[in-house]
Amino acid sequence: MPMTPGACDLCRDDGGRVVARGADWRVVLVDEADYPGYVRVIWNAHVREMGDLDPAQHEKLLAAVFAAEATLRDALSPDKINLASLGNVVPHLHWHVIARFADDPHFPNAVWGARLREPDPARTRERREQVKAIAPLLARRLAGN
Repeated sequence: MPMTPGACDLCRDDGGRVVARGADWRVVLVDEADYPGYVRVIWNAHVREMGDLDPAQHEKLLAAVFAAEATLRDALSPDKINLASLGNVVPHLHWHVIARFADDPHFPNAVWGARLREPDPARTRERREQVKAIAPLLARRLAGN
């Protein structure tokens, strides 16, 4: 069943704390307690799939996704970055960009998989401090996009 834009969570609000915004997309910090350094790159217009965008729009969106990835790498030095575009729950085009660490609760599984351990609160606090660098780094990286 198609979703109307008014019924879409990502059309109604930003979907997190905005750390960067372009004319066609926004990057938001996701409020996930165990995952500082989890951002979403959200296409502003209500579309469901990458195939709904024209080639120039693909380029803009993926430039923002790759800039978010590079910024998380610079700010947090994670063991891995996960990129995912699912939209099964919220069928509005967005990409998850998630900094992953070998000691995070789900590693090496997806963050939506089975929890394997409890995070170290001190490491999580440290990473939350490092996340504060994301907005200015990302703004510099995305200048002009």
